[in-house]
Amino acid sequence: MTSIRIAAAAAHFGRDLEFDLARIAKLIDDARREGARLLVLPDAALGGYLADLRHPDPEALPPALKPDDPLIHRVAVLAAEMVVCFGYCEDGGDERYNAAVCVSGDGVLGRHRKVHLPAGEVAAYAPGDGFDAFDTPVGRIGMLIDYDKTFPESARSLALDGAQLLACLSAWPTSITNRAPRMAQDRQAKLFDLYDQARAAENQVVLASSNQTGAMGGMRFLGQAKVVGPGGDVLARTWAKAGLAVAEVDVAAEIDRARRVLHHLGERRPEAYRDKRS
Repeated sequence: MTSIRIAAAAAHFGRDLEFDLARIAKLIDDARREGARLLVLPDAALGGYLADLRHPDPEALPPALKPDDPLIHRVAVLAAEMVVCFGYCEDGGDERYNAAVCVSGDGVLGRHRKVHLPAGEVAAYAPGDGFDAFDTPVGRIGMLIDYDKTFPESARSLALDGAQLLACLSAWPTSITNRAPRMAQDRQAKLFDLYDQARAAENQVVLASSNQTGAMGGMRFLGQAKVVGPGGDVLARTWAKAGLAVAEVDVAAEIDRARRVLHHLGERRPEAYRDKRS
């Protein structure tokens, strides 16, 4: 059995790229001191998220970075022996994407472009077109960004592609339309936790969920970073505060244990499922 320490971050990031890079460096150092081999940082860790999700200002969008931008290389150098996932706005030429990249000191290990865009994001980003797992020194990983995890098909696609670890990167705010007086009563806070636990349990995989904290524009971010086991149990969490949720997990052993009697992926009946719109 081989256990690894997994860290998921709750932290705030904004438009100042050098500030963001310094915060990433600090979080990597903190995770390294905790013995973490995998660190999942939030969506939009380089450049921050949208300031207004309903009506994004075209003049105030996050800075767009090319996939080979030197800042991404700088994070890879900081990661060194660790595996680090983080989000940024990708300059795709004619389009922008809400994107995530996974790096180590060896370079880029995997990439993802957010597929499912809520209404406001459509004005700022183009959607990605798929979900692909990739091999890393800590195991086979699949990445989801924000709203992607609302859709069970997203995580299921990655699990079917062999992902043992799901890295869920978010800039997930409290409810915009129905604000609650307390975070614990917020509808989006409840959904955020529900999706994290459900996606891990239904696919019997380990999930590391990061999120932004603080505020940007009219939005307040939830935090609630966590590590979830393949039975849906929360192994570590930050609640609403900034910080790291760190858990030690023997990923292969825990997945084998979860699938010993009920193997969800193996017991699927694809021939019985269909999209009635097709």
